[in-house]
Amino acid sequence: MSSAALWWDGMPAPSSVPGRAPVAADLDVDVCIVGAGFTGLWTAYYLSGLAPQWSILVLDAEHVGFGASGRNGGWVSALWPVGPATIAAESGADAARSLVAALQDTVDEVGRVCAAESLDAGFVKGGTVVAARNAAQVARAQGEVAAAARWGMGSRWLDAAAARERLGATSLLGASYSPHCARVQPARLALGLAEAAERRGVVIAEGTRVSDVGAGVVRCASGHRVRARHVIRATEAWTARLPRLRRRIAPVYSLIVATEPLDAATWSAIGLAERETLSEHRHVIVYGQRSVDDRLVFGGRGAPYHLASGIRPEFDGDDAVFAALRATACELFPVLAQRSFTHAWGGPLGIARDWHPSVGYDPVSRVGWAGGYVGDGVAAANLAGRTLADLVTGRSTALTALPWVGHRSPAWEPEPFRWVGVNAGLRLAQLADREESVTGRPAVLGHVLSALTGH
Repeated sequence: MSSAALWWDGMPAPSSVPGRAPVAADLDVDVCIVGAGFTGLWTAYYLSGLAPQWSILVLDAEHVGFGASGRNGGWVSALWPVGPATIAAESGADAARSLVAALQDTVDEVGRVCAAESLDAGFVKGGTVVAARNAAQVARAQGEVAAAARWGMGSRWLDAAAARERLGATSLLGASYSPHCARVQPARLALGLAEAAERRGVVIAEGTRVSDVGAGVVRCASGHRVRARHVIRATEAWTARLPRLRRRIAPVYSLIVATEPLDAATWSAIGLAERETLSEHRHVIVYGQRSVDDRLVFGGRGAPYHLASGIRPEFDGDDAVFAALRATACELFPVLAQRSFTHAWGGPLGIARDWHPSVGYDPVSRVGWAGGYVGDGVAAANLAGRTLADLVTGRSTALTALPWVGHRSPAWEPEPFRWVGVNAGLRLAQLADREESVTGRPAVLGHVLSALTGH
């Protein structure tokens, strides 16, 4: 079984692209972007359109799409980790509705760029179907659909018969459905986006590890410096490795398994005929898609948070979590018991203490940032890139007025309290799902989980 992300199978080695050599001397540029994932690449792409005369340099410690951008579940969705009611309480109802609309538009914007730039990323906007498989999940799903209607989110409830038309999951009592999601092959999107940015004059330097990001200067671990009029930090989970920012983001791992390519009869049993993405209304997040080459790709949380925001290659896999994901996929779709799973991989995503993604730019220091997407970053990074392009060029637009702009999350607790709290939250989510599967009622532990996480 391969431990590399499925998305990179058959792809040319990113670091083999001519011109993406490491930084080998001190440089002066107009804009230096740290991180060649979706946030950094989208920012470079849109900035190069607004300010084509500027020199734009993107740095990455590894290669284009190395982090979450090349390992995720491939959902381009209007999901947001903080609900519109919370946004409204902080910033007003109009601001919450503006953010909802912007996120929905963002899904289409990614598709528009894929078409305009001929990016072979497998973009198909089939929506997302989220199964409800016990009474507690039905209650939660129907409550979420009712709340979503107040904010124009476009979700609707499917009864059992309508849900089965889209999804062949066992014990299906119903599902919620949102049209605002697309399936994508994320590595292809990252590589294609990098090439589109390079066609506009952006320079990407791979194999360039950054030791510090400051006002007007980015210091490389090699000792070289990049001086820039504008600096953008697009480091997501790896933010925790930078000086002064170690408690800004907690890196939490999400793991994924994938089947062999499945035949038409198997897909007839599973569903997803319109290439919908799939999930379930449980507390421990799971997610899936029908890939470009007709595999079921199925992922979820469950891996532990590592002390002191640890990020290591050996954390990308956890045999117990992989086994649980395969078991869950087979329990949802028994036809998979006769099929092989060929890939199992993972990686870290970034979570801010209050679960709020944020984007911002300080016009005094001329340093910008974006991230903390809590796993919903494939679309949000596009919105961040467009917003940062406006902020850096001094434009006042509808995007720069959105409520996530300039948001400052509190710092995570110092260790070992952070380790205890994050892993306790994961354990509570697992126990809450177990409680609901037995009682059929919303879990009491769900309230405890909300109190612990503040979410």
